[in-house]
Amino acid sequence: MLAEAATILLVDDDPLIVRSVSFLLRQEGYRVVSAASGAEALAAAREAPPDVVLLDVALPDLGGVEICRRLRQETGVPIIILSARRAEADKIVGLDAGADDYLTKPIGAGELAARVRAALRRGRAATLAPPPSDRLVGVREVVGLVRRPRGSAVALDSGPMLALLHLLVAHAGRTLERQFIFERVWGQHFFGDQSALDVYVRQLRRKIERDPGRPVLLETVRGVGYRFANVAP
Repeated sequence: MLAEAATILLVDDDPLIVRSVSFLLRQEGYRVVSAASGAEALAAAREAPPDVVLLDVALPDLGGVEICRRLRQETGVPIIILSARRAEADKIVGLDAGADDYLTKPIGAGELAARVRAALRRGRAATLAPPPSDRLVGVREVVGLVRRPRGSAVALDSGPMLALLHLLVAHAGRTLERQFIFERVWGQHFFGDQSALDVYVRQLRRKIERDPGRPVLLETVRGVGYRFANVAP
C-alpha cells in the first residue's frame, strides 16, 4: 500500500454498502469515515480533509454530482463516484462535475482497492505539483494557437486533465493509443470505464480549440486514440 492510515471518506446512505465497503477498505489498511448525506459529507471533508472521497450519486439531500462540484471548488482531493447508474450520460455528468473516476455498482473488491490505490497515487503526485495559482497553462505558449483573445491562460483544475494535456503536448505529432494514455495518466492498473478519457478530451477541446466541434489541435484518430497537432508557436 502507498501509505499507512490514508483516510477515505465514504459517502453513501445504504448501510449495507457502507458496512461492506468500509470492511474492505479497513482490510487494506485505510481509515474510513462515513457520511450518509451530502451535508454530512461536506462537513466531514471540511473538518478533516480526506485522502480520497468515494461518493454515491443518489443521496437524501444534495445529489452526489452537486457535492462533487462543491468539493472540487474547495479541494483537489481525488473523488471516485460509486453509482448504480450505468448510462454514459450519467458518467459524463459526474466526470464533468470534477470526479476523477466513475465506477458502477456492483464493483469487485479487487477493482475497488486498485482504483483507490490509483487515486492515492494521483493525489500524492498532485501535492508535488505547483500550487493552484500556478496551475495555469498558457495556451499560446503551449500550442501556438489560442481560443481566447490575447493568449489568456486557461485554468486546468483537474489533475487528470492537466496530466492528459502535458502527455499529449509532450508527444505532439504522434498518435497515442488509448491504452497508452490510460497507463500514463491513470496508472498501469486502470481497468475501468474508458469513457472517462473521452470526457476529458471534450473538456480540453472546450478550453483550447477555437471551435471545439471541429478540433484542429487535439485530433481523434479513429479506432486508435488521440494526437496533438505538431503546431509551431
